[in-house]
Amino acid sequence: MVKGISRQVIVVHSPDPKLFEQAIFILKDDAVAEGVTDEELMKEAQSAIRGVDSRGKKRPLYLYGAVWASGGALLTGLVWLLTVLF
Repeated sequence: MVKGISRQVIVVHSPDPKLFEQAIFILKDDAVAEGVTDEELMKEAQSAIRGVDSRGKKRPLYLYGAVWASGGALLTGLVWLLTVLF
């Protein structure tokens, strides 16, 4: 239970609700005080959903878990191979 905390949120509804109905973003306390408009907040929320960072570029591939898992598996295999051969 949360007591005495008031937070502002943005709710973005999914255009294609196959998996998700909506996304909820919790605003920082100072976001509204900085003079950010509602339109800017919605634009930032929608770009976060699409996977675009604040500069308008897609997130780099190295951030995804599958790449890290594959790299870890490769490194583990190489270490195992070196210990067997030497």
